Amino acid sequence: MKNLLEEILGCTICKAHLPLGPNPILSAHVSSKIILIGQAPGLKVHQNGIPWNDMSGKRLRQWLNVPDAVFYDEKKIALIPMGFCYPGKGKSGDLAPRKECAEAWHNQLLHYMPQAELVLLVGQYAQKYYLKEKAKKTLTETVANYDCFLPAFFPLPHPSPRNRFWLHKNPWFEENVLPELQRRVATILNQ
Repeated sequence: MKNLLEEILGCTICKAHLPLGPNPILSAHVSSKIILIGQAPGLKVHQNGIPWNDMSGKRLRQWLNVPDAVFYDEKKIALIPMGFCYPGKGKSGDLAPRKECAEAWHNQLLHYMPQAELVLLVGQYAQKYYLKEKAKKTLTETVANYDCFLPAFFPLPHPSPRNRFWLHKNPWFEENVLPELQRRVATILNQ
């Protein structure tokens, strides 16, 4: 795993497409109990080099009901984006994660984490990649039917502040889904 992480951190396969250059950001360990697969680092995370160290990450830690020390303990939670580097800005937010990363590295990473009991799929890119044809027509439907993907996967919306309208429009998420998410995360981490 150590060699693989070093190789990923030195990766430049999509260098030509990255406006700020490569800066792979992830955290994983052979003992990780939960694997959190997100989209790609945003600009702030690209600059500070710490996964989910932004407003989205703050909300995500609240959703999981875990303190920073637990969230950033790679022996407990692996933080793996679909695209390891900041993809750049688009018209309505950051660009989609580069596809090269997941194709080149995800299977290898998952192979080295056999103790992981749950994979959290944060956002549509992770859900489409991992759930494939099992994903529902929309992210909302996929998240609403999260129990169809258990015990291996738990789909979540992206915790971005931009998604406040989605959260307001879908109160069932905080009322029904988050308690189950928190229960499962607590059970796994406290074993």
